[in-house]
Parts: sequence; structure tokens; C-alpha cells
Amino acid sequence: MHDLAKNVLGGLLQPCSTDPMTGFFRTGDCQVTEEDIGNHGVCIIASAAFLAFSKSRGNDLSTPHPEFEFPGLKPGDRWCLCSARWLEALQAGMAPPVVLEATSAAALEVVRLADLKRYAVKLDQEK
Repeated sequence: MHDLAKNVLGGLLQPCSTDPMTGFFRTGDCQVTEEDIGNHGVCIIASAAFLAFSKSRGNDLSTPHPEFEFPGLKPGDRWCLCSARWLEALQAGMAPPVVLEATSAAALEVVRLADLKRYAVKLDQEK
């Protein structure tokens, strides 16, 4: 078990998704560690528009890759996204919704809390 990680709101980091299993270490949460140089700290709710945008930028999140324990995402799935990819989507007007309680405080090294809050969805509101 790892140390108790903080979310962007200062509380304990909540799970992002176990179906599909997400996180850099496939633990279900978006904790960022030294091994995670991509800072997979932003818990998103995938939308069709975001998935198409990401694919157009060379990051196909829709196609399954079982060899990497990656099931392929569909709209409505929650996923720990690289903070820089979320920022890129924000700058292109394609940012997906974010679950702040499940987004690592480490994401703030790359993205601003004010930007994340503009796209925030409560844990219990998403589906």
C-alpha cells in the first residue's frame, strides 16, 4: 500500500475507476509517483469528443491494448489522464470533465486548479 495521497482540494485522494482499472500502477487511483514521469494525475470522464481529439493528437485511448492492460475507453469511462494531455485538450477547447476528489494534487504541477474547477463533476453526479 502506498502513502495516503492528497487530491487537488487538499483531501484524501479518492479512487478514480476500477472498471476500467486505471492509474499508472493500475490501482484505481490517480496517485502520481516518481516512476510516473507522465503525471497521470487528472481523473477524467471520457467524452466522445475528447476521445476523438486525443486520437487525432496521436494518443488513441479508444483502441484496446491488452498487452498494456488497457481495455480501450468509451464515453463515460473514468480514467487517470496525463496532466499535460488534459492541458493540451483545455487549450484546444476539448477538455473532458474532471473528478476533483480523484485528481492528484501532483496534477497542479502542470495545470491550474481554477481550470480544473471549471470542468469539475462531483463523484456522485457522473453517470
